[in-house]
Formats: sequence, C-alpha cells, structure tokens
Amino acid sequence: MFKFTAVAVCAGFLFSCLPTDAVLAAESGRLLSGEPIQPLSVPTGLDRRKVALGKTLFFDPILSADSSLSCASCHDLTAGGSDHRSRSVGIKGALGGIRAPSVYNSALNFVQFWDGRAPSLEAQAAGPITNPVEMGSAWPDVIAKLSASPTYSADFRAIYAAQPSAQSVTDAIATFERTLITVNSRFDGYLRGDDAALSADERKGYELFKSYGCASCHQGANVGGNMFEKFGFLGDYFADRGHLTSADLGRFNVTGREVDRNVFKVPSLRMVGSGGPYFHDGSVQDLQAAVEIMGRYQLGRELPKGDVQNLVQFLNSLMGDTYQERP
Repeated sequence: MFKFTAVAVCAGFLFSCLPTDAVLAAESGRLLSGEPIQPLSVPTGLDRRKVALGKTLFFDPILSADSSLSCASCHDLTAGGSDHRSRSVGIKGALGGIRAPSVYNSALNFVQFWDGRAPSLEAQAAGPITNPVEMGSAWPDVIAKLSASPTYSADFRAIYAAQPSAQSVTDAIATFERTLITVNSRFDGYLRGDDAALSADERKGYELFKSYGCASCHQGANVGGNMFEKFGFLGDYFADRGHLTSADLGRFNVTGREVDRNVFKVPSLRMVGSGGPYFHDGSVQDLQAAVEIMGRYQLGRELPKGDVQNLVQFLNSLMGDTYQERP
C-alpha cells in the first residue's frame, strides 16, 4: 500500500480518451496475465491544434497575475513533472500548503489534487490560475490578456470559433496534459513479455510489491491514482510526525466527513524514481525511507532492509519516457 507522490507533439503522440485497463491488457499476446499492473499505452485522436495551444499555455507565465509563473513552474516536465519542493512557491513568494504532485500520467487519475476536489483535468487546470497563493489571477484579467494577444486571439478563434474563455483555456491545457503519458518503461516491457527488461532484483521487488499487498492500492496502468486511502492505516503517522496542518486533513477538507480525515487520493507510483520529496507533505526526500514509512504505517510492519532495496529497484523500473525524451 505505498503512497507516494507521483511532449513533444508529433503525429504518434496525439491522444483521445484514455483506454481502459481491459483494452491495455488485451493489446499484446505476450502480456503477462493476472497482473495487478498494466502497461501504459499511447492513445490516439486528440485535436493536435488543442494540444499545441495547450502546450503553449502550459509554459506561458501570462496566466499568472504578475506574469512570473506558468504551469511548468510547479510542474517541471524536465524534472519528473513536479518542482521537488515540500511546498510550492507562488507569486510574490507565497508558500503553498502541500507538495505539487507530478503532472505526468495525471490523465489516468480518477480525480485530481491530493484531496480529490477536482473531478477532471480541466477543473484542476483552473484551480492554480485563480488560487491567491499560486498564480493569483482572476479570469477576466486572464481573458483580457489572451484576447489582447494577436496570436492567442487568432488561435482561439481558429480552434474554438470564439475569443478565449475560461472553459477553452482549461480545455486546451488539459488536452496537452493528456499527452504526458510516460510510456516505454522497462517494467512495461517486462509486462509485455521481455523477461530481460528487469534485473533479478527488480523482479524480486515486484514480487514483494504484490506479496506485501502494495498492489491492493497501487494497481492499474497508473500504479495508483484510482482510489482514496487513509494515510496511517495501521499507525498514526500524523501523531508521530507532529506539526499538523490543514493539508493533513486530506479529503476531510472537501467532504467534512470524519471518515475522510487523513484520507488522500492514492498517488501514482509511475514517477517516484524522479526524486523526492514524497507524500503530500513532502516530508521525506529519500525513496528508501519513504518505502520504510509506508511499511510501518500502511502495512504495520518494519520491512527488512533487503526487501526495501528490492522494492526501490522495482519502483525505479516504472520510469518511462518524459517530455524531453520525446521525438
């Protein structure tokens, strides 16, 4: 039950709706059967004009109130899709309250944000733009700036047959984000039948991952991202850590239900090999230490050092192609 945090546009990397796990599992005759994890696949059919526009918006600080920050400021595509800070820094040095998760493979999440408050990528894209400690903008100001740009104005009219709007801006950004799928990991090669793709220690790590029960929460193509779970299932992580913050309440902040206190979206493990910090609070820099903490608080046991090392080796094999590696 590990819980960590978590493109160049070309003809071969344009997506439509993401395929289901069943479709992924059926795509290769050599695919290992009965596995809790499925390989990532490249969907097809996204409007390439929206992808290109969304990519431009993703990297453009024009969306922030003082034109100092872009989406890429907190979601660095050359560094695993995150900023690797315990708490992200917004406009004028404002400090956020939680670690920014990786944007890679976020299209596979069943909801967005650690507390699941956004039901879609479009809703997630809108959040930071108007958050006062992130981009600090207001939609009328954003729309005015984009409409005043001859290039943006022409692009939005050509693609959406209208001037920019909050809906079309977030639609374009979300469309680009749907291309950020980290295909071609060594582990996916193994799932597709290439036994030599993993070392013996990595294969042992995967078997431990399954036997310890980690795959009960981290499964599917995204190795997580498709359910909520309490952080501290078999131990009080927050009491031991201390210094509680409102972000530690997790899903409770959305629903107000006591059962949702300290409950978070289970993150994808696809990008954990890109480096820490880990967890929603960014409290741990080292992946080995993060695995040990998950054993302690989610499994209720101290994992042997050798097992931890094998698990880390397996987790590193999940890393696939990232933005700068695309053709």
